[in-house]
Amino acid sequence: MEKEKNLMNYRFDYQLAFLVFLFFCVSCISIYGALLTSGQYGTGLGFVYKQILYYFVGCGIIAGVMFFDSEQIQRLTWYLYGFGLLLLGLLIIAPASIAHPVNGAKSWFNPSASLTFQPSEFVKTFVIIAISHVIVKHNTKYQEKTVQSDLFLLCKIGLTALVPIGFIMKQPDLGTSMVIIAITTGLILVSGISWKIITTIFLSITFIVTIIFYLVMKAPALLEKLGFQLYQFGRITSWLNPEAYSSGEGYHLLNSMKAIGSGQIYGKGLGKSQVYIPENHTDFIFSVIGEQFGFLGTSVVLSLFFLLIYHIIKVAMETTEPFNSYLCAGVISMIVFHVFQNAGMTIGLLPITGIPLPFISYGGSAIMGSMLGIGLIFGIRYHHRTYMFSEK
Repeated sequence: MEKEKNLMNYRFDYQLAFLVFLFFCVSCISIYGALLTSGQYGTGLGFVYKQILYYFVGCGIIAGVMFFDSEQIQRLTWYLYGFGLLLLGLLIIAPASIAHPVNGAKSWFNPSASLTFQPSEFVKTFVIIAISHVIVKHNTKYQEKTVQSDLFLLCKIGLTALVPIGFIMKQPDLGTSMVIIAITTGLILVSGISWKIITTIFLSITFIVTIIFYLVMKAPALLEKLGFQLYQFGRITSWLNPEAYSSGEGYHLLNSMKAIGSGQIYGKGLGKSQVYIPENHTDFIFSVIGEQFGFLGTSVVLSLFFLLIYHIIKVAMETTEPFNSYLCAGVISMIVFHVFQNAGMTIGLLPITGIPLPFISYGGSAIMGSMLGIGLIFGIRYHHRTYMFSEK
């Protein structure tokens, strides 16, 4: 019994658990500080208590996912993927009584103000699992690489990603679609596809994106005819010239940059925000950290994310299962893009999208979706240690 207990202690990833605990502390302090000076939310303690609850539920998700090994997860892949698509499909046809649009997007099941659920936050992890499974199965079958086999794998990866992206864009939710694209890109880079093919594709995408940016600035009516939404154009134009849209689309960006800049090195102190940013406890929590805790506070937060990514890279290098390595790459791509996009949009480096800061922004679906992805990493370390000892 004592030997089994020691083995359990060795298999559980205490370093990763400690990092999650630090994010939990930062999240609660930041949310409390964001809402402390907001009259409409009182002291903000109610949101802190809810965030604590979301973290507890997230820990339950981690505990559940952790006990599935790679073979079991692969067997469940298409059930999870199909379940995610089912939720996205139901969201589209659901009546407004249980899924009414918020800020022009029908992205949540929200039968009441206190009960909301965003399926796409979980679909991101399901896509990581599905694409990883596709890559492993393909590389097992086609061990001799050819241009044809690489293109075939690329098509399979693209199709796996495009189906949920299509559902999500119907909401429409450009931010989450961008996250899935980032996940897909990260997994393509490590899939073994020839770099000649990858380079050609990414140069083509860069050219297309450049054309789209040009059309946004010069001919937005043409893009609207192709099915894009006007509010998406507004985010790009306000990003390029926020002063011209200071009373509309550029309002958040200008105030976010003022808040972060006014925090200087050490910040103004907990709860001492002077620049008003609507809903600053969600997508703009990084602005709050910058204003109240300064450059030092934002550096600590970014350092925590660096340590998290570094730890996941170590897990990926230690595992002997290719599927697990792809899972790690997918989770890393998801987190890196979230952090880069969220922090970047608050300082004007990138356009504003509705992408939260993982593990820190307020929100049940966002927290639990992130914990689902981290649960995969806990499971990899847990079962990797099991396999090591079983071989002796």
